[in-house]
Amino acid sequence: MQGPRFQKHVEDFTCVHCGYKVQGDGYTNHCPRCLWSKHVDVNPGDRAETCGGEMEPVAVEGTSPEYTLVHKCLRCGAKRRNKVQADDDKTTVVAIAQKRSADDTIEQ
Repeated sequence: MQGPRFQKHVEDFTCVHCGYKVQGDGYTNHCPRCLWSKHVDVNPGDRAETCGGEMEPVAVEGTSPEYTLVHKCLRCGAKRRNKVQADDDKTTVVAIAQKRSADDTIEQ
């Protein structure tokens, strides 16, 4: 039995967090400016999730050049991982990584 497959959807959207008008390429799942997302998929690209909550970028994982954003839904608490894209704002990626690092230090 095969697992869920990625479904490519070329969609433009306005970011629900910062209002930036994003031109989708079929693989776009978050705003390249603020890195926020929206909880709309059960499996990548299927648009089957009914939650629809805003997904906050809460962490950056991995090593260069393969970084991954961790998003957490503000409505239901679900977490999802998505690759950092070439056009993502690098200053925002670094800020999220530094915030997480500072949060980890405080919690210890």
